[in-house]
Amino acid sequence: MYSEEINKISNVAESKRDLLRNNKAGYLVSSALAGIYVGIGIILIFTLGGNLASVNSPYVKLIMGLSFGIALSLVIMAGSELFTGNNMVMTIGTLNKKTTWKDTLSIWGFSFVGNLIGSMLLALIFVNAGLAEGAVGKFILKTAEIKMTLPPMELFLRGLLCNILVCLAVWCSLKMREEVGKLIMIFWCLFAFISSGFEHSVANMTLLSIALFIPHGLGVSISGLAYNLIFVSLGNIIGGALFVGAAYYKISKK
Repeated sequence: MYSEEINKISNVAESKRDLLRNNKAGYLVSSALAGIYVGIGIILIFTLGGNLASVNSPYVKLIMGLSFGIALSLVIMAGSELFTGNNMVMTIGTLNKKTTWKDTLSIWGFSFVGNLIGSMLLALIFVNAGLAEGAVGKFILKTAEIKMTLPPMELFLRGLLCNILVCLAVWCSLKMREEVGKLIMIFWCLFAFISSGFEHSVANMTLLSIALFIPHGLGVSISGLAYNLIFVSLGNIIGGALFVGAAYYKISKK
């Protein structure tokens, strides 16, 4: 069971390794694009959420969850290198002996850095466009301050839960043949994670960067960004690599 999917994902892992080996600059560009694509989703949902929160709407989380599907849809359909998806893909490729743990750590490291570059670039453009002001800016700052001060275990576990859903979306998109089916599964998985309040490291890169680039109080800081990303990223790795990647690899073995 699932041997076809495991082999398909292992081949994807090999192609990622080859791209990094042969074209590091190209791999970083692809990773930066993923950061931008996820950031576009963050900008969309926080623009909607900020305006809804300013009128005390009870539907803030619902509308934000319904709108975030654009992020992973762009990553998968346009093609780019997302750190959190790579947590699952490279784990499966390595367990299936198509790649090595050294390859896996290299892909994770380069995709994380590239995602951060793209996220911060988009955040800078968004702020300088004058769009992170008023109700939107206030909502972003409030959310960023909360994210930067949550207890480590809460950040870790929310990151774990988040990447189970993100990697299930990636798994389903590689498993399904019809584009409509892929988009539906991406929508549901991202709706669940945003509406439930889970933590995604790459999404936080854009959100927390925007908060840093606009006038902010002591509750928003570079150390707060690093603190959030460390614990959320660790949770993302465990959720994607162990709970999805290793789990489906184990199921596929006879």
